[in-house]
This record gives sequence, C-alpha cells and structure tokens, in this order.
Amino acid sequence: MKAADCPDLADPRRTLLGAVQERWLAEGWSLHQRWNLLAQQTLMARCSWTDPARGATFWTDGWDGYAASRQRVLGAVADRRVSGVVVMGGDVHANYVADLKLDFSDEGAPVLATEFCGTSISSLGTPQDRLDRARGFNPHLHWARSDQRGYVRLSVTPADLQAALRVVADAREVDSPVSTAARYAVDPLRAGAVVA
Repeated sequence: MKAADCPDLADPRRTLLGAVQERWLAEGWSLHQRWNLLAQQTLMARCSWTDPARGATFWTDGWDGYAASRQRVLGAVADRRVSGVVVMGGDVHANYVADLKLDFSDEGAPVLATEFCGTSISSLGTPQDRLDRARGFNPHLHWARSDQRGYVRLSVTPADLQAALRVVADAREVDSPVSTAARYAVDPLRAGAVVA
C-alpha cells in the first residue's frame, strides 16, 4: 500500500504493541546493563518496496503500518541513550539484518539499534529479485534474503553479540546440510551490525 493513499497510517494513536506495553518498554530499557535485547514478532526496520521519492509502498501488517509507534519505541532509545539494543524478529519468511534509526530516509541519521529478523524454517518468502530491488530503497538493510530457509543463532558475551544466519540447502530434505550464509557482530557500545 502506498503510504500517501492511507492517511490513517500516520495516525499517532496507532500502536503495534498497545499503549500499556509500549510505555512499559520505554520505561524498561536498562541504562546499567551492557545489552538490551527485544524479541518481538516481525521486522521492525522500514522496508519500502518502491522508491520513496515516487511514493513509498509498504507492507502494513508490521511496523511499517505503525510508523508512529516505531518512532516512539526508537525515540525512547534515543532519548534515554540506551546502549546495546538488539531487536530480534521473525514471521516474514526472510532473513534481514538492519540498522534501526529514527529517520530511515536520512542515510546519515544515527543508528540506534541493530535488528536480526529470522527467516522461516520451511515456508517460502517474497521472491528474491523483489527484495534485491527493495534494498536499493532501504540502505539500512545490510542483508535481505528470502530465498533461504533456516534460523539465526546468537551468541552474546559482555564484549559482543555474534549472529550466524544458518540456512539449509533444501528445506524439503529432512537431512539437508546446514551452513552459515552470513555472520555479523554487534558492539554493545556502538549500534549497528558489522560483517564478522
């Protein structure tokens, strides 16, 4: 859906988490722990399917349908200067690794958090060529693969967080070999994923 075609998408009362849970999260970030991990249900990063300059098109059954809510959640991270924020999601049938920002339209906007969104174990996703085109409109997406099935394995220590994107060669084969498609690392004092 084109955002311009639905003014309700900009309604600040829209919330994906609900007002009570959103407030609980904003107040619950730890300023004393090295890591703040948030497991939630979908992709939090913006994912415009078309050129925003020509009227961005979004999948609205996730955080893109609740942009004001996402702004409040990430705004609390920025306002409180929360470090070590890593968001984990799923249910979009693709692997994503992304930087989370208050302003996804500004490539220079500060990165506030890192996101790992895991793919499905066996269900097919969006055609990969469509994701490849979309990456051109979403420079904050480091990795976007819908043509692989698998999971994300995280290893967290005080020094860093390591993410391995594990994929099977063929999801239809019960004994399919498993390999690592990509590895990323996150420093708790500097938001953003780097290739490991």
